[in-house]
Amino acid sequence: MNKRTRIAGGVILILLGLLFLGRSLFPEYFQFWEWPFLIIGLGIVFLIWAVISGNGGLAVPAAILSGVGGILYYQNATGDWASWAYIWALIPGFVGVGIIISGIIDHNFKDSITGGLIMLMISAIIFFAAGESFGLAPDITKYWPTLLIGIGIIALLRAILPAKKKKS
Repeated sequence: MNKRTRIAGGVILILLGLLFLGRSLFPEYFQFWEWPFLIIGLGIVFLIWAVISGNGGLAVPAAILSGVGGILYYQNATGDWASWAYIWALIPGFVGVGIIISGIIDHNFKDSITGGLIMLMISAIIFFAAGESFGLAPDITKYWPTLLIGIGIIALLRAILPAKKKKS
């Protein structure tokens, strides 16, 4: 572990300690804090660690944890636990977001954008297809096949149009 990573770990532990101490000493200011915030917070910790240490790979678990925490927060707040039948399909999208953020941190955004967007598209297709079958509002799911049409058009154009030549 390099010095920068150890410093990041120390800063994160201090910030977490201050947060939990504040919650213990001033609980009235933390009324909003429900158990899903611990999962969201863990994702934020991973993201901070990724940025401070310069290790973009940590952005993927950061995005997954924060996203799953957000899903659980929604379900806990609304009682819509049955939504898990289709909402799990957002997880590949969280991976895609993590890949894109990782590319930004590692300074190879151009390479990571394609992989990240593919994961987001896969996630959206599964989410809408499963949501249509398992109770997602019809107004939301009615037009999801246009996503497939759009992806198909892009695939055709990429296959037909000549590729750009790389400068050497």
